[in-house]
Amino acid sequence: MIEDRHKRKFLDFIFNQIKNLKNPKILEFGVSDKAMSTSFFLDLCEKNNGNLISVDVNNYKSKFNSSRWHFINTRDDNYENIDKYLKKDLDVIYLDTVHKAKHVEKILYHYYENLKVNGFFFIDDISWLPYTKEREKNHFYKEINNQETFEKLIQIYNKNLGKFDIEFSFVGTGIAKLTKLNNDKLLTSSKILLRKNSLKNILRKLYLVFKSK
Repeated sequence: MIEDRHKRKFLDFIFNQIKNLKNPKILEFGVSDKAMSTSFFLDLCEKNNGNLISVDVNNYKSKFNSSRWHFINTRDDNYENIDKYLKKDLDVIYLDTVHKAKHVEKILYHYYENLKVNGFFFIDDISWLPYTKEREKNHFYKEINNQETFEKLIQIYNKNLGKFDIEFSFVGTGIAKLTKLNNDKLLTSSKILLRKNSLKNILRKLYLVFKSK
């Protein structure tokens, strides 16, 4: 078993899904100094005659030397600069930049239309569990941000049933996979009306408490 959870998550949940793609077209947001995802994506593109576009606010232009790779040194929401390089035929979009629900939402909605049917939109860091108290990463803001991102993705999915499938992995800091089913435009998300805080559920809990005594 691969000890590095981030690497294992990437290989099991992403790479194994896309390793057989022919002429893959991949858009990646977030490179980092280690550039693990970029390295895997680029290796796939070189083997399978594909192309990778990577976007990051830090300048990693000299990180790789490949005709299959195009690096854009900018924010992921600099749409004017990025859109001119994109067509509506992407096989994979990978988002690993700002892990806040509102940011993830706007990036998803903007670039989703560039994804081809049956293409994948991967969103990293959707698990808050490693950041909770007494866990190894114990971090208030990352716990809250990741949980809010997870809930936002559920809200988007609930509003757009039949347009994409969604799956989650909770290995490491988690990842979401959206599989595009058709070219229907996504509807704006909204809060899900849950019954857990309803009067009926409060009465149910009280009944169970008294019943157990």
